[in-house]
Amino acid sequence: MPEKITVAGVSVDTRHWIGGRRIASDGTFTDHSPIDGSVLGEIARGGPGEAGAAVVAARDAFPAWAATSRGERARILHAIADGVEKRLEELAIVETTDNGALLRSHRRGVMPRVAHNFRFFADWLLTLEHEDFDTRGHTNHVSWDPAGPCVLITPWNAPLMLATWKVAPALAAGNTVVLKPAEWSPLTASLLADIAAEAGLPAGVLNVVQGYGSEIGDALTAHPDVRRISFTGSVPTARRIAASAAANLTPLSLELGGKSPLLVFADADLDLAVDLAVEQYDNAGQVCLAGTRLLVEEPVAEEFTRRFVEKATALRQGDPRDEATDIGPTIHPRQLEKIDGFVRRAVAAGARAVIGGHRKDGQYYAPTLLTGVAQDSEIVQEEVFGPVLTLQTFTGEDEAVRLANDTRFGLAATVATGDRERAERVSARLVAGTVWVNCFFVRDLQAPFGGSRQSGVGREGGTWSFDFYCDLKNTVTAPNGWSQDHG
Repeated sequence: MPEKITVAGVSVDTRHWIGGRRIASDGTFTDHSPIDGSVLGEIARGGPGEAGAAVVAARDAFPAWAATSRGERARILHAIADGVEKRLEELAIVETTDNGALLRSHRRGVMPRVAHNFRFFADWLLTLEHEDFDTRGHTNHVSWDPAGPCVLITPWNAPLMLATWKVAPALAAGNTVVLKPAEWSPLTASLLADIAAEAGLPAGVLNVVQGYGSEIGDALTAHPDVRRISFTGSVPTARRIAASAAANLTPLSLELGGKSPLLVFADADLDLAVDLAVEQYDNAGQVCLAGTRLLVEEPVAEEFTRRFVEKATALRQGDPRDEATDIGPTIHPRQLEKIDGFVRRAVAAGARAVIGGHRKDGQYYAPTLLTGVAQDSEIVQEEVFGPVLTLQTFTGEDEAVRLANDTRFGLAATVATGDRERAERVSARLVAGTVWVNCFFVRDLQAPFGGSRQSGVGREGGTWSFDFYCDLKNTVTAPNGWSQDHG
């Protein structure tokens, strides 16, 4: 297989990055662009051998990296951020070509956020401390000790941003990393390895291995030298990872998507509410946080629907590299088939497609709004992960909260209301890791992020990330117990 491919004019190495070297595999898998289905290249397809080599490289590099001062770790993370910013345009066009998300979004928001992930955790590391406290004259000192090699398994919908959301705090904490990107969008992880090496990150501190699902994943998550596993993806895969990690009691952080509600009360600014609802089609609906269940109070439901349809049908769907495009393709033919299956079964069960409800040419699915859906139906209860929203009505706060909480998920919720007290009451009753009031997708890395119920386990962000990626230690010292005084 060729060692490098050219994607939109950018050279990308198709091999693994293990122990500071490029490593090939006997097998490969084909990477396609969702934009037009074209073949981007053959990617090294790792298995247990590559997984084991990467973990060993991370294990061997760990003592020196853990002993590196906070200041030096922070300096290198800032250097990685510099490298991301230097190659921002290359990263943006490669990621758009590989996963189909909008190029304008990658340029203006996603790739700058990638750099910010490294800068934020580098700076947070330098301020991380817990005030000593006293217990009957004894001093308690809390420290964050690096845990060891971490396996990070990341999804395809925002490949580099979500990877660095994990990589940055893991490295800042003094851990070494084995990153396994999604097989449907592996390319920017390879570029990240180049950037990290150029920034001076020591060999073995960051390793990138590519492969298909359990072929490589089981060997990574079951490895006895792995000290942390962080995964973003589906519930079934999370169950497999948890079972694999159980033998070693390896701590897990799991972010598993959701079926989030968007509640619109009659006192809401309807134009704002409609804008929030249409925003849920972002990235062709392939966003774990998306408020895909529109719950609208009955007195305004008809007017809300009219305005929504007017705005949603004006969205432009097409090539994500075009500045005028609002919605790009779905990631893969299998995902397109899954989305279409959900909609066809919902319509067969009595739902009505107010807009959309059908495939378009290639890997594009029309933005869809379904009404006439039952609360216990598949389309309301299961995550579609595509440009498909449902609309239900409610009367009063109690019913709104009941409908909102009536799934097995609990990742996020959005509330549109003009009443501050109502916003506080409803937010307090919603089962969700994040609640947005009259806004959506405002994310600060200082805040905890994660889900409730089957939307995940644990929280990351700010100090919560370091709590996960470290072994917290409390050192208790007795007073006046020194036999020698060294001055």
